[in-house]
Amino acid sequence: MTEDPFVVHRSLLFTVAYEMLGSSADAEDVLQESWLRWADVDRAQVRDPRAYLVRTVTRQALNRLRTLSRSREEYVGEWLPEPLLTSPDVAEDIELAENVSIAMLTVLETLGPTERAVFVLREVFEVPYGEIGEAVGKSAAAVRQIARRAREHVAARRPRVPVSRSEQQAVVERFLAALRTGRLQELLDVMAPDVVLIADGGGLAGAARAPIHGAALVASMLALPGRAVSAVWLNGAPAGRIEIDGRVAAVSLVVEDGKVTRIHAIANPRKLTRLDEPAELAR
Repeated sequence: MTEDPFVVHRSLLFTVAYEMLGSSADAEDVLQESWLRWADVDRAQVRDPRAYLVRTVTRQALNRLRTLSRSREEYVGEWLPEPLLTSPDVAEDIELAENVSIAMLTVLETLGPTERAVFVLREVFEVPYGEIGEAVGKSAAAVRQIARRAREHVAARRPRVPVSRSEQQAVVERFLAALRTGRLQELLDVMAPDVVLIADGGGLAGAARAPIHGAALVASMLALPGRAVSAVWLNGAPAGRIEIDGRVAAVSLVVEDGKVTRIHAIANPRKLTRLDEPAELAR
């Protein structure tokens, strides 16, 4: 007996939903809803199960994204994506790693639901315009225009200079070493002067409710003793896990020109449930 197409493509479907929603919990809910619909389908009428399932997941994710938009507007403090523990192997697919990064998912939050769906399906998964149109309820010509606008929007907000995996890893290691020592100067040395710290506590953990700008201020906030710092791979990139007084935070960094330019710190405990087992991501 051949394995069910939903099971075969589950990692892909989860990745699509996660990139559209920035939340593994919501992505899993979307997969559950999509599975229930798939279970009622006459498989003999489905010519391309993979494409059919991607369309189904996209529609469900769009519905969920529109429902979530209001709750995210009312979110306490800054909203950041839910980090996923990944194996270093994910970084081997450079395009996938870039597109599931915390930095990219944060940029995607600035797109509208349809624009986000079109960008994800076209730029990440190379779905044909016609199939995207079926998923989002638009003509292929309209999808082309949406994709162009979304690309321009993302290009204006993503990191300016691509960084090699080795450089990213070296800078992250320096940053984590400085965190372990809590030495102010070591932190200042590894951060750009205009570094920005964005923290997400969701009202459930202590975190700044607005971005913190400037190396001096950020370093003074981070130079604290008594914390356990470990290196982990999050969303396809080297990152950090911090524990202090029994509380956990995940830290993802944007690196440019050998310096940390942006720090994403997720402390909301509801978003830290996927840090013990690597997520399976696929394109």
